[in-house]
Parts: sequence; C-alpha cells; structure tokens
Amino acid sequence: MHSAHEILASVEGLKSLPAVYHRVRDELESPKGSLTEIAKLLTYDGAMSARLLQVVNSPLYGFTGQVDDLMRAVQLLGMQQVHDLVLTVAVAEVFDGVKTDHMDMRKYWRLSVLRALSARVTARRCGMLDSGRMFLIGLLADLGHLVLYLTLPEAAEAAQREADQTGTPLHEIERRTIGADYAEVGCALLDNWRLPRNFSPIVGGQYAPVTAGQHSFEAAILYLANRITHADRRGISSQDAAATVDSGVWAQLDLLPESLSEIREEAELNLAAAIALFFPRLHN
Repeated sequence: MHSAHEILASVEGLKSLPAVYHRVRDELESPKGSLTEIAKLLTYDGAMSARLLQVVNSPLYGFTGQVDDLMRAVQLLGMQQVHDLVLTVAVAEVFDGVKTDHMDMRKYWRLSVLRALSARVTARRCGMLDSGRMFLIGLLADLGHLVLYLTLPEAAEAAQREADQTGTPLHEIERRTIGADYAEVGCALLDNWRLPRNFSPIVGGQYAPVTAGQHSFEAAILYLANRITHADRRGISSQDAAATVDSGVWAQLDLLPESLSEIREEAELNLAAAIALFFPRLHN
C-alpha cells in the first residue's frame, strides 16, 4: 500500500513548473504586485507571451477586436486570470510528451479538457464571476490519475477495470487496492507545486463535495463536470448521467437535472477549439 506522497515521490519530471509561472505567481501574491510588472515578466518568455496572446484572441474568451499587445492582453484579463492562463499553459507544457503504455494520452487530455469546459459552463450558469478558474481546476482535477499510471500502471489499470465492471466508485477501489486515490495523489502534486491553497480542497472534494468545507460549492461544480466526463467516456446518455448525480448537488448548485444535457452540449461545442488551443499536438 502506498500513500499519496510516496507515489508522487517515485515519479520523475513532474515536480516543477516553468520559471515564468513562479515569477507571475510571486508578483500576484506581492502587496506591490502590478499588471505592468507581470506583462514585463511575460515578455522575457517569448513562447509563453505568444501562447497568451493566442488564447486571448481565441473565441473561447470572446474579446472584441484583435489584441496584439501583451500589456493590453494583461489589462483585459486582470491579475488572477493571467495567473490562471499562465498556469494552464504551463501545465500543458509540463505534460507535453508524457507517455505511458497503459494510457491513451490523446483520450486522457480530451476528457480533461471536456471536464474543464463542463466546469466552466456550470460555473457560468451558477453566476460565478471567476468561471475561468473552474476551467483550470477542471483541467487539473485528474492529474492524480496520470501520476498513478506513470508509477503504478498495473494497479491503476486494474482499479479502473474493476470500477467499469462492477460500478463501484473508482476512488474507493484505489484506496482499497493502492492505498491512495487519484484525488489524493492530485492534491499532493498541487501542494508540491505550491498552487493557490483553495485548489486542493476542491480537487480533493470532487467526488464528495461536502468534504471540501468552505469550497464545497466549487467542488460540487467539479463533481458535476466529472459526471459529464464519465458519461462521455462510457457512452452514457445525458439523461442517465443526470440520474446518477446526488440530489444534494442539484440543490447546492440550484440547477435542475435537465441542465446537464445543456451543459454537456455547450462544452462539447467548444471541445475541439480548446484542445487545439492548449494541446495543439493532440489536435494534429
């Protein structure tokens, strides 16, 4: 049996993010942090600057007119959204080229982006102002599985197979057979990367939102996004997927079961564009 931290300690190459992300985060956390300084930091990384402008000008963000100036892009986005976009691009960069014989990486990232989009759409429907942050958290939510498949591939594969055959929640099987579940491993990775403190409780509460404490609302959004992702992976209809959602989640989010189909359709509509934007190699 293995703890989440033991599992993370045994995998190489996933323990650091690009230096530009750390600089942006430090500037964001500084009492004297400024958009001007963040823009200046980004100009030192030409690849990151180009990706950021590409994202800002994409239909996913819907700004009117072409934005070709980095300072203008940073002003439009604001400090938190710049942080989140830089982190999104950084995560894609860290995992670019990661391969395992036990996982279809194209399928994995497709489902991760679908979860991210579903979380963003749900957040918007719930009136959240920072729906972009839920996109990021949705993208990060399943990183624990990637770590498991890189470190304990046979055990991770066997757990998924048992979950598919029996209908038992995957995290319960992983705890019983591995010692830690994918959310716990993901939280260990996020903490290791020193990401914003609220990320871990949300990711950790993705299958039981009540355990996320004051962040249970965001965890409920992620829970619903997971239901959509699971339905896509298993070929389940939206109606059947909605029936598996805990009634307390519908009440907490103030949504009706019928909304799952609409959320799923909107997320799927933007899926190809989002994959091309953040994971261009998968799109080719």
